[in-house]
Amino acid sequence: MADYDLVVRGGEVATGFGTARCDIGIRGGRIAALAESIADGSPVLEAGGLLVLPGGIDSHCHIEEPARGGYVGSGAGAAVTVNEESFASASTSAFAGGTTSVVCFVPQWKGEGILPRLADYEQRAARGMLDYSFHQIITDPTEEVLEREVPQIVAKGIRSLKVFLTYEPLHLSDEEYIKVLVTARRNGCLVTVHCENYAAIKWRTEALIAAGLTAPKYHAWSRPSIVEREATHRAIALAELVDQPIQVFHVSCEEAAEEIARAQARGLKVWGETCPQYLTLTADDMDRPGFDGAAFMCSPSPRTTAEHAKVWEMIRRGTLDIVTSDHCGFSMAGEQGKAASGRDAPFRDIPNGIPGLAARLPILFSEGVSKGRISLDHFVRLTATNPARLMGLAPRKGMIAVGADADLALWDPRKKVTLTNALMQHAIDYTPYEGLEVTGWPVATVRRGAVVMRDGVVQAEPGTGQFLPRGPYDMVRPRGVLANGFDAASAPG
Repeated sequence: MADYDLVVRGGEVATGFGTARCDIGIRGGRIAALAESIADGSPVLEAGGLLVLPGGIDSHCHIEEPARGGYVGSGAGAAVTVNEESFASASTSAFAGGTTSVVCFVPQWKGEGILPRLADYEQRAARGMLDYSFHQIITDPTEEVLEREVPQIVAKGIRSLKVFLTYEPLHLSDEEYIKVLVTARRNGCLVTVHCENYAAIKWRTEALIAAGLTAPKYHAWSRPSIVEREATHRAIALAELVDQPIQVFHVSCEEAAEEIARAQARGLKVWGETCPQYLTLTADDMDRPGFDGAAFMCSPSPRTTAEHAKVWEMIRRGTLDIVTSDHCGFSMAGEQGKAASGRDAPFRDIPNGIPGLAARLPILFSEGVSKGRISLDHFVRLTATNPARLMGLAPRKGMIAVGADADLALWDPRKKVTLTNALMQHAIDYTPYEGLEVTGWPVATVRRGAVVMRDGVVQAEPGTGQFLPRGPYDMVRPRGVLANGFDAASAPG
């Protein structure tokens, strides 16, 4: 009788805090042993000459997300549309890129509560193969939602609330944002924030369109770095006032990252993430003939090559300590894609978002580790250990340690691959990274002890993903520091 369900043999195991050549014994979906050598008798996955990394955790991705009338544009109707990426296709793409767990988004529609959308989304997610947890988007923070429904979703194990400071019809006013911060503090949740100034973007967009500047490249003109910097400063200041921990999503520029660095220097519980698009793409990618530039439209907008170096520096400093994909794919063709409002639509009416589930880890490894910008340990922390800790998934996820889930990516650090859309294995009809050569590639992915991808062939079964409930955890506990010592969040009334 075999001692283990699977042995991963002979790899260089990367923990995020050093590496060691050892065997990994897996039993019951968890890591049961790390040893110099594990005797024959169990099924073996040979890892000689490979790195063995924790399975990636993508804590910011939009998958099969229903949207009533869409998130972008002013002429939306009442029809319900769904993000093209299903949980089945997203699982395939994630496994192909070495990711084993995701945190994705339950929508809320203005005028409605959150529980009906959650029930629908739970059914969708259960059809996938990835392990998953949820952020709950709050777009309409009514008393019913905040006082009665949020405690119910927290009891289910959802510990993060997502807010937008831009987009029609998602954005919250400062007063509404404060209400969400207070609710999160009372319920032990993290708040994640899309930081761009709604009014400023609206004003510039209207001016650009009135001037006839409507092509995709003007998307970047409508939301320069200053609108991200201002909103980041405001989001942090109001969170400090309430004493509520927050994470700032998809930081694209040094200006916004500096606001986070200043907050961290004051001891605030503020974290920042960035994405591969802010390390590789630029605003010039949107300056292409006709509709082609729409393929690179996301928010915040990609900046400049010079800004890439500044974002890397903020990663090295630890100001930005998580790298996610912000996978939000819209095909270039089709009724639900980028051309939903027509190929001559102004940039305002083109859906924002780019696909990136499979590309995230290879791009970051290649641009970071292979090119000497960050260490292998730093890569592991950015892509697995840190998101697991911040999202309350540690120690079950994000590390290679006895007792942790056996989520692994076997990585060939020398393999050179030219990215193509076919390699991404997603439901979207393009990748913005087409033709980019990377050094370093996952050759096998293990999720809870099962080999779910080998040599690019995904072999998991639908419905085998597990929901990851999150209980209370210390990282998102308030500091207990309040202006004038007055706790407005707990005051009567």
